[in-house]
Amino acid sequence: MSGTDPETKMQFLYALRSRGVTDKRVLNAMETIDRGMFITGLFAERAYEDTPLPIACGQTISQPSVVGLMTQALQINPRDKVLEVGTGSGYQAAILSRLARRVYTVDRHARLVREANEVFSKLGFVNITAMTADGSHGLPDQAPFDRILVTAAAEDPPGPLLAQLKIGGIMVVPVGQSDAVQTLIRVRRGEDGFDYDEIRPVRFVPLLEGLGKDGT
Repeated sequence: MSGTDPETKMQFLYALRSRGVTDKRVLNAMETIDRGMFITGLFAERAYEDTPLPIACGQTISQPSVVGLMTQALQINPRDKVLEVGTGSGYQAAILSRLARRVYTVDRHARLVREANEVFSKLGFVNITAMTADGSHGLPDQAPFDRILVTAAAEDPPGPLLAQLKIGGIMVVPVGQSDAVQTLIRVRRGEDGFDYDEIRPVRFVPLLEGLGKDGT
């Protein structure tokens, strides 16, 4: 947020802390990454509000406090390899890139991946690999992952993604049967199976199979 005035930056960070984002590494990453770089057009002036905003392909950029809470829940270590399902604007992947060794991010919309890659290139991020793919299947070629973050809601944690999580790994995913009622959960993979704990209610677009059919 280097181009942001100090008062706006202070308000932004205060909003994050007041909503439960307390991890210093996460806050530092979110202070460093300018959300305004990932929002264009009519909504650019609202980049520092704690609110979700529309982006291309009928998707949204999550509100910063939710980005912070999801990132915090992953408990990322500096040597971790992370998979993000749902690139969207690229903002979440940029945050992850400040905390992890390597970030793979996939989206079903080629346009979103293309635009996110342009921002990553402009900002000089070399540890993010973004590609167009059906995120519900994960990235078997790069598995296993230390951490997996899903930014779209599934009815249950997707089996292929659970299978691509390392022993000792963590996945954070919104689950729910409808658009209205979803819960953000954290899944830990142990030697004997998976442990689940609930984090908070959320609202995300649904996790869809296949690639975007809208020519983007």
